[in-house]
Amino acid sequence: MALIVHKYGGTSMGSTERIKNVAKRVAKWHDAGHQVVVVPSAMSGETNRLIGLAKEMMEYPDPRELDMIASTGEQVSVGLLALGLMSLGKKAVSYAGWQVGIKTDSAFTKARIQSIDDSRIKADLNEGKIVIITGFQGVDEDDNIATLGRGGSDTSAVAIAAAIKADECLIYTDVDGVYTTDPRVVSDARRLKTITFEEMLELASQGSKVLQSRSVEFAGNYRVPTRVLSSLTDPLMPLAEEAQSGTLISFEEDNMEQAVISGIAFLRDEAKITVLGVPDKPGVAFHILGPIAEANIEVDMIIQNQSVAGKTDFTFTVSRNDYHKAMGVLEQIKGNIGAEEIIGDTKVSKVSVVGVGMRSHVGIAAKMFETLAKEGINILMISTSEIKITVLIDEKYMELAVRALHKAFELDKE
Repeated sequence: MALIVHKYGGTSMGSTERIKNVAKRVAKWHDAGHQVVVVPSAMSGETNRLIGLAKEMMEYPDPRELDMIASTGEQVSVGLLALGLMSLGKKAVSYAGWQVGIKTDSAFTKARIQSIDDSRIKADLNEGKIVIITGFQGVDEDDNIATLGRGGSDTSAVAIAAAIKADECLIYTDVDGVYTTDPRVVSDARRLKTITFEEMLELASQGSKVLQSRSVEFAGNYRVPTRVLSSLTDPLMPLAEEAQSGTLISFEEDNMEQAVISGIAFLRDEAKITVLGVPDKPGVAFHILGPIAEANIEVDMIIQNQSVAGKTDFTFTVSRNDYHKAMGVLEQIKGNIGAEEIIGDTKVSKVSVVGVGMRSHVGIAAKMFETLAKEGINILMISTSEIKITVLIDEKYMELAVRALHKAFELDKE
């Protein structure tokens, strides 16, 4: 008997019929003798609907109240799934995050989990119940509901799996695993049987929509075996077959021979901001990015140009959704930092090549840049890590770049 956490995305919970199929799948695992905790998302489109209602009342809704509204989508899902399991003769109980002690910080709409009390969950499991917990949310120290941001149910599921020391966390989604890139962009993209936590974290942070990056961080930090698989298969397929399907996110030492490049990730919704002509002196980066951080805006790529006549230019990227907010912050501090001008571009995208094999192979960057040059694609910014090279390019060339790199690194081949 194993302790398993199931997570189901919005598409998997998209209708009462699909929720009934989820119930059949969960019941199958429970019938096999496993203890099961389920973390479902809101029904497909429901969170957008709720946020839309809030924006009808107020153009920029108060974040605390927005979380109060947005969190209700998952409460509907857990209740419906509990009823679906009861109709199959199973003992099931649903909880909101606050009822099982999921504590977060107070960064409304972007909260981070700080602790989880597993006592109530364990007690119910020991009584033979299937426990269903809302994803995407918890409460802060003042008992305010706080949501974890888009994709937060993935993070909830892996965090709960870590807290209860689950044997495995199964992330059920509308795709059958992790691919070398998005099959909608590259038709011959290939499903990976395994991928390391490091690679999955880089892919997730650079735009892969299969898993939220914070969920992969949790999985890696707490060594939670995690598998991505499809919920759109027959819910009654043999358990042994299902347990080996999808993509296993593993530890690097489990894979003796790694491909040089595992995948190509991309992110459409980027914006570039340049602060021109600031004094080149110690602390300039802090004085620019400190206020950005205080506004709860995440910064990604950063470049500071060489000093010319005591002045420098400072460029960084943010999510396109945060662009106007970031520009507003910078306009307020423009005089204090001595900037000559602040300019921006919202028509840029990121493309990344990712692979742990980079550590032991040379020439990856050269091959990437040569491939882009042959396609006439200009590189605006570059950032690297041990296992990733990312470029910022004009948005209109993004899909061309992904297809060209996928072919150049022969990712369509086993």
